[in-house]
Amino acid sequence: MHPMTRFWKDRRGNFGVMTALLLVPLIGTAGMALDFGRALTIKQQLVGAADAAAVGAVAEKSKAVAQAMQLQGDGSVALDPAEARGIFLGQMSGELSTLPVSVDIEVAKNNGILTSRVSFSATLPTTFMAVLGKDDITVSGQATAQYQTPSFIDFYMLLDNTPSMGVGATPSDVAKLRAATINGRNGKDKDCAFACHIVSESGVEDMGSYYNLAKSIGATIRIDVVADAVAALMTTAKETQTVTGQFRMSAYTFGQTALDAKLFTVANPTTDFDALGKATQKIQLMSIPSHDYPNNQTDYNAALTGIDDKIKSTGNGTSSADRQAIVFLVADGVGDAQRADCKEKLTYTKVGSQQLPRCMEPIDVQYCNDIKLRGVKIAVLYTTYLPLPENSFYNTWIAPFQPKIPSNMQACATEGYYFEVSPTEGIAAAMDRLFRKIVSAPRITS
Repeated sequence: MHPMTRFWKDRRGNFGVMTALLLVPLIGTAGMALDFGRALTIKQQLVGAADAAAVGAVAEKSKAVAQAMQLQGDGSVALDPAEARGIFLGQMSGELSTLPVSVDIEVAKNNGILTSRVSFSATLPTTFMAVLGKDDITVSGQATAQYQTPSFIDFYMLLDNTPSMGVGATPSDVAKLRAATINGRNGKDKDCAFACHIVSESGVEDMGSYYNLAKSIGATIRIDVVADAVAALMTTAKETQTVTGQFRMSAYTFGQTALDAKLFTVANPTTDFDALGKATQKIQLMSIPSHDYPNNQTDYNAALTGIDDKIKSTGNGTSSADRQAIVFLVADGVGDAQRADCKEKLTYTKVGSQQLPRCMEPIDVQYCNDIKLRGVKIAVLYTTYLPLPENSFYNTWIAPFQPKIPSNMQACATEGYYFEVSPTEGIAAAMDRLFRKIVSAPRITS
């Protein structure tokens, strides 16, 4: 056989040839797994950095959140690129810190929710895949985070300081007043632990005033507890707000005197809670010349109309420019006013030569609804109007509509914003719980 023929037919060197021919794709394939594995590891680290950057971009103290507090309505929030990029790069170390990473960060506000989106892209050089002509691998990803901006709220504290709030704050205080008045004062108004709360116009030295009598015997009455509770609530407001100026507080009473009863401003809307607390501690029971004086002792219609006039606007609470208005009503729910259009008990009292109408009825829910229709919320702390079956005045004028008192007060309140507190419970604690419930409630924006 010719030597060349034997050469072409000889198969003994094929393995070496085949190995040489397959070595390049085998190395490339194995290298591909290594390069892709490395790329996946780096991508996971970059995703972690993106997560941190997304959270940091809408952190409570971030510039984006600060700007969102001032932004009225929805829209994009301008973000300092260096701030978020710095957070992103701060999570990277070792070889990651040298990677050429492209970072894009967007922050948008929608219905009070800030959403940050961080996207990244990085080009990684390959090691083994280069033999196949693939010099680099691109990895990319995205991370998002959300932040619920605080609810900005204007509280309008409407505090009942009318004569019925002269009841003893606790059963022991009621007993003290009853014992001190069992024989009457000045020959009249016996047993006035509940119904007789005359505050003389002549000043605190007049012991003919049952208000001053309560003070002299160390009996605490409800209006004093309410005043102290509002002052204490200012501490809660300071501790609860997450950003400066989140809450503004104001306080009003039903008036200083029954002779000219009208909404009285204790403190205008303010963020100075210490000053408001000091102002509310000076609240006193409305003065009244006599127990049967008929002129506007507890006119809820006028008080609610007056507070409605004080509220110039209300919003969703998504920013300092879009504040939610909330009326915080603290009262016992029984109206007593000079008005003939009475829905419950109407009588007439002679004052001089005049026969003046006196209307006693539970709070008129329609006046509450008029306020709520504007988008204003009403929180009600109902201080229980206690039945007094041994008292003839109560049996004649209040008992017939007693069941409507708490139901009307609850109907006055925005759903979920009602709380009842009896004399055996703490008004301050109840007010604190209701306040915290309000500020922690989810914000409804649509």
